[in-house]
Amino acid sequence: MSYTGDVEVGGPADVRELPGLTITKLAVSEMANNAYLLQDTATGQALLIDAAAEPERLRQLIGDADLRTVVTTHGHWDHHRALPDVVEATGATTVAHPADAGDLPVPVARPVEHGDAVAVGEQTLEVVHLRGHTPGSIALVWRGPGDTGTHVFTGDSLFPGGPGRTTNPEDFTSLMDDVEERVFGQFDDGTWIYPGHGKDTTLGAERPHLPEWRERGW
Repeated sequence: MSYTGDVEVGGPADVRELPGLTITKLAVSEMANNAYLLQDTATGQALLIDAAAEPERLRQLIGDADLRTVVTTHGHWDHHRALPDVVEATGATTVAHPADAGDLPVPVARPVEHGDAVAVGEQTLEVVHLRGHTPGSIALVWRGPGDTGTHVFTGDSLFPGGPGRTTNPEDFTSLMDDVEERVFGQFDDGTWIYPGHGKDTTLGAERPHLPEWRERGW
């Protein structure tokens, strides 16, 4: 597998071709945000996770893909600065959790809750609500066919080395509880994690550190 998930701002995208789905990862902006283009291989339909910044680069990323949907993982400004441009250029449907919808620069056409599904062509992404980094942070889960494994796009809720930033002990506890129950408690160690910034990881690499994260409080 040539895909590593190690991308740099200004550098090329990294492409992962899986049975049924192609995942293309691009880093943009001074915040080194990750944007992910998911394209169903059967229909060509596509979905973008986090139109973070640099709309021209995102339009190049999308290219001739039939972009139907843009999902925003949470309401922080660095994850949706290019959303108006991308939506205007493509007519894509905007998706986000209603608790963060008011922070987005365009209306959310389709609010989603925990347990909902979002389609990209013939593929299905499951919505996982992870409360704590923001009230409406969500992850998207794709369960690949056969031995393709499970792939989770976590926004800023889970990174290599720990959960996303929180501003008080209550939010930290909420995020840790959800991450443990709704991610680590549901999926095996081979599950691939695609975060909102930085490198990818797997649940197996992170699972041994859960008690350490709890103890340190961040």
